[in-house]
Formats: sequence, structure tokens, C-alpha cells
Amino acid sequence: MNKIYHLSTCNTCKKILEEIKAKERGIELQDIKTEKITPGQLDEMHTLAGSYEALFSRRSQKYRPMGLHEKSLTEQDYRDLILQEYSFLKRPVGIAGNRIYIGAEVKNM
Repeated sequence: MNKIYHLSTCNTCKKILEEIKAKERGIELQDIKTEKITPGQLDEMHTLAGSYEALFSRRSQKYRPMGLHEKSLTEQDYRDLILQEYSFLKRPVGIAGNRIYIGAEVKNM
């Protein structure tokens, strides 16, 4: 399966999707704002990435206002936060077969 989880309003995501010609290559795209990530999808990403923390974005605009920078988060916390708020997923996330590409790594797909 070739799939990319992205945010359609994110300029970085748009740039990467254009660079790799995602649509032309028939890669399945999921806009995480309009189509929420399911627990099963997140767990698949976790299996490939090795941790939920690797998938978590500290650059989210909600990270500091929620006081998360002052807390020690567990893997379960990272999972719950990503499922609760789409902006906590580091993006884009690409899955090609049994490999995962997170953030700018997607360019290497």
C-alpha cells in the first residue's frame, strides 16, 4: 500500500506532494483534517515507526497552550493526543509497503 497522510492546508505538505508527483503516481492521499486518522491507522504507523513519539509534532500550535512542554508524556499520551487532535501528527506521513516516511523523509518515497 502506498499512502500519504497529509494536511491540505499545509504548504510543506503541498510542496512535497507536488515534488514526488503523488497524484500522478497513484498514491492514496488522506487529508487528516477532513478524514480523521483511525486508531487502527495510527497503530499501523506506530508499528512501522517504532513509537508514537516519532509521529508526534511538537510544532503544533496547541502544544504549548496545552502546557504539554512542561509534562513528561508517555507513549499512551502521544497516541491519545494524536487521535484527539490531527495537528499533533507530524506530517506528512507516507507508507510504502512496510516502510514509513515521516515529515520531510516523504521526499525519499
